[in-house]
Amino acid sequence: MKYCIGTGGYGSVYKAQLPNGKVVALKKLHRREAEEPAFDKSFRNEVKMLTEIRHKNIVRLHGFCLHRRYMFLIYQYMERGSLFCVLRNDDEAVELDWFKRLNVIKSTANALSYLHHDCIPPILHRDISSNNILLNSELEAFVADFGNARLLDPDSSNYTAIAGTHGYIAPELAYTMVVTEKCDVYSFGVVALEVLMGMHPGELLTLLSSPSSLQHVMLSDILDVRLSPPRSKNLTQNIVVVTTLAFACLRAKPQSRPTMKEVSQQFLASKKPLTKPFATISLLEVAHNELGKENEKEFQQNISNHPNEYHGSSSYAILDV
Repeated sequence: MKYCIGTGGYGSVYKAQLPNGKVVALKKLHRREAEEPAFDKSFRNEVKMLTEIRHKNIVRLHGFCLHRRYMFLIYQYMERGSLFCVLRNDDEAVELDWFKRLNVIKSTANALSYLHHDCIPPILHRDISSNNILLNSELEAFVADFGNARLLDPDSSNYTAIAGTHGYIAPELAYTMVVTEKCDVYSFGVVALEVLMGMHPGELLTLLSSPSSLQHVMLSDILDVRLSPPRSKNLTQNIVVVTTLAFACLRAKPQSRPTMKEVSQQFLASKKPLTKPFATISLLEVAHNELGKENEKEFQQNISNHPNEYHGSSSYAILDV
């Protein structure tokens, strides 16, 4: 065993080298915690989930050990650690350029689409956050930490205790204990914006509840300032698409959010050209492009109340359809 590379609520993670020379990540539950029923349940849950799923963007479980006083999970080692830590280190954040960031978002979407739509029964992660997305040496993304995951039983009500990380939890869980795959969709939307912005989008999430407040906020202004502004046609188109998808995932009503399969498929679709310069696109335009179906009445009311601030709804078609 080499050294501790992280500590969480359930225990510590170590970088370790096996006798055959293979480097792995060893997750160890603390002795006292290993004796608690809740931790035992979490451990068994994570083992069950990871032994049944196979996806290139989900961290691989190599093995486990269940002892009366200790519990270990042996994972595929991720050299660059968590997305959270990379985004908060200036040097590493710059290395995570726009192409790599878009790929991180795409890979996360693909992993969640697999869990929701290709596993039987579907698997809900319930704790998607930048801390639970790990990066390898090539800065490729892998979804990790299935301690809170659960199977989605179509024949049950799916009531559950709240699980997740503050700032990423879907708002409906504040007043209902019913968990659905749309909770993961919301968390993905938060992570997608965090990757583009380089920080948690807390203030922006508040602004989204009132689309008119986004009128004077440019999309280019919220992007991570540590990177050079995106210039290429391909980059700007993809950033607009990702932002509109993120906004759609953050809709207040769960049933209005897209599925992760729909999100994942958008990365494969051909990108339509922008109808105006990237630097002149406001967040309101992005929001209306995807959220207009839900907020059309409010949007039209804003136009009526503030005619000088809007130039006709047709100008809000950012992508040429």
